[in-house]
Amino acid sequence: MSWVDDYKKKLVKAEEAASLIKSHDRVYISGNAASPYVLMNALAERKDELEDVELVHVLLLGEDPLSRLEMEGHFRHNSLFVGPADRKAINEGRADYVPIFLHQIPALFYTNQMPLDVAILHRSPPDEHGFMSYGVEVLASKAAAETAKIVIAQVNEKMPRILGDSFIHVSRVHKVVEVSEALPQLEKKPFSEVEKKIGSYIAELIEDGSTLQLGIGGIPDAVLAALKGRRDLGVHTEMVSDGVMEAIETGIITGAKKTFHPYKIILTFLLGSDRLYDFADNNPIFEAHPTDYTNHPFNVSRNDNMVAINSAIELDITGQVCLDSIGVYIYSGFGGQVDFIRGAAHSKGGKPIIALPSVAKGGEMSRIVPHLKQGAGVVTTRADVKYVVTEFGVAYLHGKNLKERTKALINIAHPNFRDDLIKEAKARNLLS
Repeated sequence: MSWVDDYKKKLVKAEEAASLIKSHDRVYISGNAASPYVLMNALAERKDELEDVELVHVLLLGEDPLSRLEMEGHFRHNSLFVGPADRKAINEGRADYVPIFLHQIPALFYTNQMPLDVAILHRSPPDEHGFMSYGVEVLASKAAAETAKIVIAQVNEKMPRILGDSFIHVSRVHKVVEVSEALPQLEKKPFSEVEKKIGSYIAELIEDGSTLQLGIGGIPDAVLAALKGRRDLGVHTEMVSDGVMEAIETGIITGAKKTFHPYKIILTFLLGSDRLYDFADNNPIFEAHPTDYTNHPFNVSRNDNMVAINSAIELDITGQVCLDSIGVYIYSGFGGQVDFIRGAAHSKGGKPIIALPSVAKGGEMSRIVPHLKQGAGVVTTRADVKYVVTEFGVAYLHGKNLKERTKALINIAHPNFRDDLIKEAKARNLLS
């Protein structure tokens, strides 16, 4: 049987594909811009037939029908990275959260620590050889597809074909559901004056030929905008967004000086506009790999002059970084911050950076604090933190004692809060 005949034989409606899920199954669902909404909605329609189905995933975008209140007892999320779709359910106790470094997720499936019954994945149409791309998110989808007992593919004609270690053959899936729907987009917003200042400070730390890891939001966009005139920058990152595409188009990013995968942008998912998805489609400059490759600190460190730029919810005056919670309220996840911070720290000439605005809630509260909120989790330890950047400057913490760290961080805190921070620090003998 040719792969074309095999593909046609596996074509079913979403309802039939969803019928393969049974009560008590553990189901992996691809996330980010590859969230398979058609199959998720079809599964939600079966709620009264199912109980205790465990849903494993990273960040899900858009409205998640499977986390609604009426789904309790039928479906339960076990989230590897929390987002708006499942945040409410997790904090109400109707779902669970697994704190984990992103590069370690595939091993959960390969080692059978988290055996999968079903994987529901969003893919590109097959090429002339019958290979489907994982498209805009490889992450842990490849590991899920290679270990699940049943693999269901939502094949979308609008899913770009992203090159790299990101393909699966038609013969390895059990059911195919064809759809034609636009992918979720991340609207690029103008960065603020605060973000512009932070971006300019970070840009001063970036030399020609450096390799960058950038995340989502105004600060990464501001950094890229401040890099005009730099030459031969490279990218090895978890996520690629429109800012990276624009820097390629202007010639700032070439990858010519990269010491690991020169001339290639290494990533694990894309999230941006339709123009980004079109630009990345079949574009050899992009290589998508699973997180156990892209995010592994050893691989990150193989890039000389690796600059990792990450953020924080809050940071205490000794350098402890809280990222996944606001006090006891679970907000996001570990993601790849520690992967890249540690990788950059071991890179020759590398610079791990934590960047954040000095205040939150319209200036009502400092994000550099005497101590983290009660119940807050430390994602990045103070021993991992080297550079901290706010709109008031750069604090270098590596090799500094607690008093030196405290002084450096207070100097880049917002002036409105410095007196209080000094008072708290003196009470703890962190300042004389």
